[in-house]
Amino acid sequence: MASAPNDNLPLFYKTLVPLNSNQHANFRAKPTDKALWLANEHAVPITVEEFPMAQRFFPIVFSSGTNPVPLALMGLNEGVNTFFDAEGGMTTECYVPAYVRRYPFLLAKLSPDSDQLSLCFDASSGLVGEFEDGERLFGDDAQPTEATQNILRFNENFEQAGMKTKAFIDELKKADLLMDGEVSITRENEQPYVYRGFQMVNQDKLRDVRGDQLRSWNQSGLLPLVFAHLFSLSLMRDIFSRQAAMGKAPGQKATANA
Repeated sequence: MASAPNDNLPLFYKTLVPLNSNQHANFRAKPTDKALWLANEHAVPITVEEFPMAQRFFPIVFSSGTNPVPLALMGLNEGVNTFFDAEGGMTTECYVPAYVRRYPFLLAKLSPDSDQLSLCFDASSGLVGEFEDGERLFGDDAQPTEATQNILRFNENFEQAGMKTKAFIDELKKADLLMDGEVSITRENEQPYVYRGFQMVNQDKLRDVRGDQLRSWNQSGLLPLVFAHLFSLSLMRDIFSRQAAMGKAPGQKATANA
């Protein structure tokens, strides 16, 4: 049901081009109210800092594999997004993950031998180029504009949140709290639909954690994050109902996004 982003290029990104004043002196970033890159995605990575907001709208699960990442489920099946239509327009008010909002920009290493991150963009996005409208990325002095500095700052903050998220995941793995997840949803007069392919916190093991460890996690803020994840799982049925209303529940004939 949920898979981690592609190992070669992150989810959404088809190309990565380093932003520089020599080649992109006249480039602008075009505003848009359509997240076309999100239209057919059912699972989006989120950071731990987003758990409090995200858990109000989406089930939060963890991708399968040895290096899990937290995912906000916008649908339960591949290609189904119950919050955005086929053109990327929001159909139901919801929190938009930072991973979505940073696109088409991204901080990336230009060389595997270097730890330095450079601001890059997806040249295939149609959102960055030599347009007449939009925010200029470089001034007449070839220096980054305020818009570019804000984009860079947003991406830097995202990277820092990513490191906090990794530390959270490492702590869950160290305590052996993650297990393969399974959710069974039954519609009237139908066989149950079983969803797998994700990870979740093992509540039985959580109950057995020592008191001193729980106090430490509570003080560090880890425990509230775990509960945000667990509480959010009740939204699985809501997402399933949204899919059914769209005609996109398993077994239903596919229709266009509502």
